[in-house]
Amino acid sequence: MISGLKSLLFGDGDGEGSKASGESELHLAAAALLVEAATMDGTFADAERETIGHVLRAHFNLEADAAEALIEKADAAVAQSVQILGFTKVIKDSLEPEERASIMEMLWEVAYADGELHDFEANLVRRVAGLLYVSDRESGEVRKRVLARLDLKN
Repeated sequence: MISGLKSLLFGDGDGEGSKASGESELHLAAAALLVEAATMDGTFADAERETIGHVLRAHFNLEADAAEALIEKADAAVAQSVQILGFTKVIKDSLEPEERASIMEMLWEVAYADGELHDFEANLVRRVAGLLYVSDRESGEVRKRVLARLDLKN
């Protein structure tokens, strides 16, 4: 499944530029999880899309056009995927444990983009935290930071 998605999105490369390819794969995996979180409540609202674009630009230092293209690729990848395991594996294998918390922060920000946390979104964020080996405590601390930054109540 993962190789099929990689082939679809990146072509059948010969291994050249593996660092860039690995970085692109990480960006796509993170974006796919964000799109998954945004669509868990059955809609992909403009506020959620804007939040995803913002966090991708900020976290990965992307230009607006590159972030938008990444969101489109991620949306296609999510539509073709039946599970989040492939996306979380890329992130887990690419990032150090402390860096994974920043992915969780991005997820929490997208989950709260519409001002409320839906049960399906909360469930997804908890599952992703477990798959990324981010502790409940650390995920909770990240969540509190996001709530404070967005000026939302718990």
